[in-house]
Amino acid sequence: MAHRLTVALTFDHDGIASEVRRGEGPTGISRGEFGPRVGVGRILELLAREGIASTWFVPGHTVETFPASVAAVVDAGHEVACHGWLHEDLAALGRDEQRAVLERSIEALTRAAGGRPIGFRAPYWSLGSETLAIVGSLGFIYDSSLMDDDTHLHLVRVGDVHDAVAGVSRMGQEDRLVEVPISWALDDWPHFEPSTAAVGPMSAPSKVLEIWLEELRFAWGADDSGVLTITMHPEAIGRGSRMRMLERFIAEAKSLDGVVFERLDRVVERWLASAET
Repeated sequence: MAHRLTVALTFDHDGIASEVRRGEGPTGISRGEFGPRVGVGRILELLAREGIASTWFVPGHTVETFPASVAAVVDAGHEVACHGWLHEDLAALGRDEQRAVLERSIEALTRAAGGRPIGFRAPYWSLGSETLAIVGSLGFIYDSSLMDDDTHLHLVRVGDVHDAVAGVSRMGQEDRLVEVPISWALDDWPHFEPSTAAVGPMSAPSKVLEIWLEELRFAWGADDSGVLTITMHPEAIGRGSRMRMLERFIAEAKSLDGVVFERLDRVVERWLASAET
């Protein structure tokens, strides 16, 4: 029987990768370290208590720097997927550089998880014009970096050409890579974390819960077999008040008839199987 709505809880386990790449000092490093030091354990305990399987997008740097936290994710039965090496902006790299980053990441994740990752999410959700073609060529099955839908999986399009001078766009062709769409509104980071060294305004968990619950209710009522993907970071969602918010979100989702929680690899596997029938 088809599920009315699947909720995919996903976690970008960045650790200190971004801070190291940017050359930040001890305070910046410490903010990232909160994830593997505190946040991961809190999240895993909640997921175990609620019986929820999830997907974790992990930079290779996190695998090497905090192996125990990644091992805990794997041992708890969650999916581990690719998220670059040092949380690079892939759009700023050349084709060969992007491929080298992803190949290095695949190797580290395969060792850590005991199997090759099939999922990819671009750091910063930043893709160059060739990135998804490279991702597909490396054997990934799905990507989760685009915002062209809200709850419907679809095949990625590659080969778009956009000419700003002529004011013309030519759309490419569908590829084999499956897209699991995302949204900034369903990402904890822009709500909770200032993007600069200066402390900026941050949202109350109650505000974020309101947004997420309304998206949940809309998706649940819109049609059958949708997938609502929530993006979180252990160093952000792992703070106390935000963990309470996540608990409330899970409780509300479980109260809706036909809602299930699932890892993205299994969501994609189910979608591909239905597409073949």
